Amino acid sequence: MALTCVALVVFGAFLWSGDEKPAATPEAPREALLDVLDGPGANERVQIDVTLFAPADTPAPSILLAHGFGGSKDDTAAQAQELAQRGFTVLTYSSRGFGRSTGKIALNDPDYEVTDARQLLDWLARQPEVLRDGEGDPKVGVTGGSYGGALSLLLAGTDRRVDAIAPVMTYNDLGQALLPNAGSRDQIDGSTPARGAASAQGVFKQAWAGLLFSAGSSPEHRAEDPPQGPPTSDGASATPTGQPLTCGSFTEQVCAAYTEVAQTGRAGQSTLDLLDRVSPKTVTSSIKVPTLLVQGERDTLFGLDQADANARQISAAGGKVKTIWFAGGHDGASPDAALRGRIADWFAFHLGGVPPVPDPGTAFEYDIAGRPQRNGEIPVRTVSAPAYPGVHAERTPRFALQLHGAVTQVVNPPGGSPAATSSLPGAGEVLDAAGSLGRSLARDLPGQVAVFRTDPLDSQLLVSGTAQTRISVASVPGQPATGDAVLFTKLYDVGPDQQRSLIGNAVSPLHVTGLPADGTPVEVDVALPGVVHPLETGHRLELAVATTDQAYAVPREPAVHRIGLAGDGSVSIPSVRGETTTGNSVPVAPLVGIGIIIAAALAAWVISLIRRKSTDDVDPLLTDTPLLIAGLTKSYPEKPAAVQDLSIRVERGQIVGLLGPNGAGKTTTLRMLLGLLKPSAGQIRVFGHRVAGGAPVLSRVGSLVETPGFLPHLSGLDNLRYYWAATGRPMLQARFDEVLQIAGLGTAARRPVRTYSQGMKQRLAIAQAMLGLPELLVLDEPTNGLDPPQIHQMREILRRYASTGRTVLVSSHLLAEVEQTCTHVVVMQNGRLVTAGSVGDIVSVNGEATFRVDQPEQAAEALCTIEGLGPVETDGDLVHADLAGHSTAVAVNVLVASGIGVHQVGPRRRLEDAFLQLVGEDHR
Repeated sequence: MALTCVALVVFGAFLWSGDEKPAATPEAPREALLDVLDGPGANERVQIDVTLFAPADTPAPSILLAHGFGGSKDDTAAQAQELAQRGFTVLTYSSRGFGRSTGKIALNDPDYEVTDARQLLDWLARQPEVLRDGEGDPKVGVTGGSYGGALSLLLAGTDRRVDAIAPVMTYNDLGQALLPNAGSRDQIDGSTPARGAASAQGVFKQAWAGLLFSAGSSPEHRAEDPPQGPPTSDGASATPTGQPLTCGSFTEQVCAAYTEVAQTGRAGQSTLDLLDRVSPKTVTSSIKVPTLLVQGERDTLFGLDQADANARQISAAGGKVKTIWFAGGHDGASPDAALRGRIADWFAFHLGGVPPVPDPGTAFEYDIAGRPQRNGEIPVRTVSAPAYPGVHAERTPRFALQLHGAVTQVVNPPGGSPAATSSLPGAGEVLDAAGSLGRSLARDLPGQVAVFRTDPLDSQLLVSGTAQTRISVASVPGQPATGDAVLFTKLYDVGPDQQRSLIGNAVSPLHVTGLPADGTPVEVDVALPGVVHPLETGHRLELAVATTDQAYAVPREPAVHRIGLAGDGSVSIPSVRGETTTGNSVPVAPLVGIGIIIAAALAAWVISLIRRKSTDDVDPLLTDTPLLIAGLTKSYPEKPAAVQDLSIRVERGQIVGLLGPNGAGKTTTLRMLLGLLKPSAGQIRVFGHRVAGGAPVLSRVGSLVETPGFLPHLSGLDNLRYYWAATGRPMLQARFDEVLQIAGLGTAARRPVRTYSQGMKQRLAIAQAMLGLPELLVLDEPTNGLDPPQIHQMREILRRYASTGRTVLVSSHLLAEVEQTCTHVVVMQNGRLVTAGSVGDIVSVNGEATFRVDQPEQAAEALCTIEGLGPVETDGDLVHADLAGHSTAVAVNVLVASGIGVHQVGPRRRLEDAFLQLVGEDHR
């Protein structure tokens, strides 16, 4: 009873209506009761109550404005007047079964509410105040909140006359909204910020569903009560059709569906089919008109995952989509005047015919709300990113935070009571005893919850979307078990004072089926509630997995489960960065600009292609060989081949210099090695795996082929963190401390990059390539722009990296540095291999060697005793000799046998001399 009372008190938050009344429009609104056909093939009609608001100048583009569930056209009157003042002709109406409109509520059924709206467009096209695209075709946009927002999507997907839409805090899949299941046996795609799971057999959201059903059953929301018929056999009164009065204004099908899930907590196939039929997901593939998706961040009815699905599906269909998350929703505030103005701007640009506005574009915008103040105001900052991540091949940057905690035994009590509390419909927060806002209702019960914690954060982090994790669930042999588990996962923000706050006041329910009776665990990927929440330094996250929640239907049978972490034991946090466009609050996290988003997204896109498209081909004899290139060719039409029949082999622990004049094909070779170019012929194998259009083995390769664009206002460490997060790999795998130590950045890694010298920036770029300590490091001109001391530092960096047992392939023009740094070289010219081998072999290609000895004259005489030896010269304590094919070992043996001390042996020529001779440019 208490739950119902609170829910009814806060139900006004569910209705979307304006708070301010604008000045009167030039013309008085026209009201009418329109007759429309009652369903497909019906001879009967129902009446729809409408009001037309006209601007001063007509004809004008029109907007069909729908209301939320349980409301009527009166709730949208204020917004209609605002739109009319902007120059639109606006038609508001009460949906069937609400206000003065007759007919039965069918939950936006295509044959009923959607067909009603199509007939309203017919009527609009006949009005002189409406601008038309053609006969019977009004220039029209459609918008509405919640129930009305879904109507706008369903109408746009079925009526080509709709020119633009702006659905607000609505749903994509009503089945997943009312019976969600946030767990999946398959990995959940994390490319978009708020993608949820879409598993079947969800958990009934009974508190919200009951509130909605009561709104459709309440007499004040019905045009007229149907006349009561004679009592039925059980004594209850019935309508003439035999429908129970408990169904109110709902159709028999909707009534039967609600009755089923309310009584059993489960949805049968007919109920699932009904929910699918009335869901926008069935038509989003046909929506190609400009779409503005406005979704609330405080919404336990229709979460951010619903807008995420709409954004993905409409974008895939070719529609232009802009997404806005605002600091409100069904559990918070309705869109304010500023946001309603932006909706009007959307229609002004895409419909035309009114005072023009700039193109609103497709940038992704979301609000970061601060803590409510005592005066009721909530400080809000708005962040704008270039586009909604994941719908145009970019991925959402994600941070992996390691969780800690042992496997925990939890109990679902008999009857599912007592139950934990997360939130009540429309009431996420309440006043505390001191009158301050923001006290969470969330309470977990001992014995019913497993808790896993992260370490305190050492820097600020912004959660913007759906966090993901993986857990294991098992039955307990000898304890009550049903083979199923209903669980509720949630994230808490825990401060240094141990104060816990349920993030978003929301939970993600799981229904895990098929649990083996022998206790074998089942692993499940979990999509946690979509939220926007800043995590401060020193705070930590708690993942709670509970067996009960008052807002949902829970199993009545007692059961015991074991809950543990699975996978890598981390929680993946989405963090979409952008530029602050409004607000003046203190930043809670660094804002990353367009450059890092594009660069990170490109890297993540490449990795995603690697993971999705590869058909792995591995040679078991080469699994310990870092690189083998065989017969590699890259040609272009009507041009000489960039690379032709190149074959080289690189072994572990080598530092290999790739040499050649400009145009030799070095960079082309490296780009093919990294999967960025497709070879025309030949093959590349990395640790035995063939690189062809994408290969998982490339995750073992780090690279620097172009100078990365670091953000100057971020520290070096933060730049590395954001880059790594975009790859979607766990943070612990990045090895930041080791990489920074090898790169020699030390404490400078925590300074802003704008304070770095060019050499430090280049070392940071090398560190970025080293993230995760890849087994093969590929660098293209890493010493560009460095002075001699900085080049020396770079040489030491590469040596330290190779000393860890890894392999480095470096392309450079600085031959002296290659000679001092590399163990081996590959020389190319005109796309072909000239030679390859150790540095010593290359520089002594003509047999000339130098010996540092203590008796140079005697040494020269001793060397001349070797048969076939070439000229011998002395130069101080050095002796130069043309060995004429003899090895240096033979010469050293002769010198030692003659009693001469040999202190050093090496090739006489420098690498530069050998290189110039090899490429035909030695003119001396």
